[in-house]
Amino acid sequence: MTHLVLVGTSHHHAPVELRERVAFDSEQAHALAERLGRAVCLSTCNRTELYVEAADADEAERRAVEILSELEPALYRLRDHAAALHLFRVAAGLDSLVPGEGEILGQVRTAHDAGTSGPLLDRVFRHALHAGRKVRAQTAIGESPASVSSAAAALAEQVFGKLDDCDVLLIGAGKVSELAARNLRTRGAHIAFVANSKTDRGQLEEELARADVVVSSTTASGFVLDAETVERVRRGRQLLLIDLAVPRDLDPAIHDLSGCYLYDIDDLQAIVAETLAGRRSEAERAESIVAAEAEKFHEWQASLDVVPAIASLRARAEQIREQELAKAEGVLGRLDESQRRAVETVTSRIVDKLLHLPTVRLKQAAAAADGVIYADAVRHLFGLGEDDR
Repeated sequence: MTHLVLVGTSHHHAPVELRERVAFDSEQAHALAERLGRAVCLSTCNRTELYVEAADADEAERRAVEILSELEPALYRLRDHAAALHLFRVAAGLDSLVPGEGEILGQVRTAHDAGTSGPLLDRVFRHALHAGRKVRAQTAIGESPASVSSAAAALAEQVFGKLDDCDVLLIGAGKVSELAARNLRTRGAHIAFVANSKTDRGQLEEELARADVVVSSTTASGFVLDAETVERVRRGRQLLLIDLAVPRDLDPAIHDLSGCYLYDIDDLQAIVAETLAGRRSEAERAESIVAAEAEKFHEWQASLDVVPAIASLRARAEQIREQELAKAEGVLGRLDESQRRAVETVTSRIVDKLLHLPTVRLKQAAAAADGVIYADAVRHLFGLGEDDR
């Protein structure tokens, strides 16, 4: 049997200072997938998860844990149905920092595209994307603010009351920054400057000196702003800094500076909690949809155990049908073409009808974990595979 193995961690299990150690870009994620064989690496701000397709589940799990070994105490390990259900919940936004956030669906799709999927992984990721789209279409879980960017804007508004007179410095020109800018503008803030990797250091410090809010979300491997720079430029004047990056962009020591208030992605949990009340009923509906879709996948995966027996049974029945028709060739040879086709059709239908119920029962048994026993019984009763031996 081919197994689905998941090893990973998320904001539920590890703080940002741990997660940033295993934050992989797309090239690194693809390299990890190739290293594991048939695998997908899903790495976002809130999670790093390795999904592996393998016949030897224990060995696949061991290799995945080895890659994430520095997070060993914070790792979770799931297999088959439990791993699929988890992925479906992730794709639906039910496991996100902000429940219902929309960006995760695209991140799951990107991870799948960058992976080295086998048939099982390809099926589970396509099914997860279907489940995620279904949740967004059939529930209102994503209608209230549903991203870390919108939560960041809400935090800024809580601190300043009104954002009409606030100048915002955005560091990073990616999608997260774009969403942050959109949410901040909606609340009245003025985007004073957007800095990127090509921005001159002197210009960045000049904009930092007059900003009220800094929102940073780059893919830099080190700190974009350190405490020493902020202290020298700001000289104790009030500044709100929101770090949406993993690994973090802003030196945690900034929080200890007079007048500086630094929040990282994990600090947004309190704002997220405020949005949960209005989402609970929708989240329950979403959970039901996801559970049903995960059960469909489980039934499909379980049926793989009995497919070889079903195929062998059908092949044996077809072989017998053809042999008996060949024995009757002396009689059948006197039939015209249309009569021959009628005999072929009738005998094929007899075989199909005889095998229909056993096929259905075998698949049902597989879903109930008795599939292997039933498949072995079928092989024994019909002598399947004995000719090969």
